[in-house]
Amino acid sequence: MKKIITYNVNGIRSALSKGWMDWIAAVNPDIICLQEIKAHPEQLDLKVFEDAGYHHFWFPAEKKGYSGTAILSKSKPDHVEYGCGIKDYDFEGRVIRADFGDVSVMSVYMPSGTTGDIRQTFKYKWLDDFQQYIDELVKKRPKLIIGGDYNICHRAIDIHNPVSNANSSGFLPEERAWMEQFINNGFIDSFRHFNKEPHHYTWWSFRAGSRDKNLGWRIDYQLVSQALEKQLKRAVILPEAKHSDHCPMLIEVDF
Repeated sequence: MKKIITYNVNGIRSALSKGWMDWIAAVNPDIICLQEIKAHPEQLDLKVFEDAGYHHFWFPAEKKGYSGTAILSKSKPDHVEYGCGIKDYDFEGRVIRADFGDVSVMSVYMPSGTTGDIRQTFKYKWLDDFQQYIDELVKKRPKLIIGGDYNICHRAIDIHNPVSNANSSGFLPEERAWMEQFINNGFIDSFRHFNKEPHHYTWWSFRAGSRDKNLGWRIDYQLVSQALEKQLKRAVILPEAKHSDHCPMLIEVDF
């Protein structure tokens, strides 16, 4: 059984300063998908991860202090794929994948459109391109886990106030429709597979005590290809972990 965590840490150096490694030691995940690392490996003491028993693979954005993904793993992957081969996205370090036998684990940091029209347009192009990329990938790697910050709330149950956020980036009808068809195209929303209840979120604004009041959004997912359905054993959100404005999500998969 493998425990896999996805976590937008909003800066790995910031998370480390808040006791992140102690938390990792307690949870003891086998594979960790990180997003928004905001650092290059040479800016980190990599021995910290090695001493904890992890191989580590980093795909930072070329722009310093921005975006970036990583995968930490207790067992060495057979292969690590850096990027998706599309320059605009690889420049921002948005995708990294590790293959373990016939199972692939991807960490993905999807663009946000919250800063305005230019980035929202970029996000829509990303969604189209990412769909095509995954359509091709699953032909070769059908057992695929895509953990990450999708920057989209799928349904009204996934956001604390769907009415007032109807025109907010991350909950726009086009984004939600994309999420629906992406899942229906061969994936399982692992959290919703086990939990149909409301009020479960993975991100909260820093404003107005949103986290204490649990006024959040569920935008971090581990989507698991249907080929792995029988091997998917558990999926939980871990809101007690407070190293970021996001919280981690954990799944257990038998492989």
